[in-house]
Amino acid sequence: MLNSATLDELAKKISQALDASPAKDVEKNVKALLQASLHRLDLIPRAEFELQTQVLQRTREKLEALEARVAEIESRAPRKRGA
Repeated sequence: MLNSATLDELAKKISQALDASPAKDVEKNVKALLQASLHRLDLIPRAEFELQTQVLQRTREKLEALEARVAEIESRAPRKRGA
């Protein structure tokens, strides 16, 4: 039967073989290709998206408040005839 040392040695040899194999190069190349493709898509991190969503929400709230103030001021202003 295989003991722990034998299994460790076998795992080490398999790991070394994979590191030196073309499969490792393929993995690196695919990863680099995917990263380059995603970079060209001009994506942003989720955290940045969430931050910009919050900024937009605050801006909308301020705009709505300003619109309400303008409407209130306009309703109180005397209206000119013939304008």
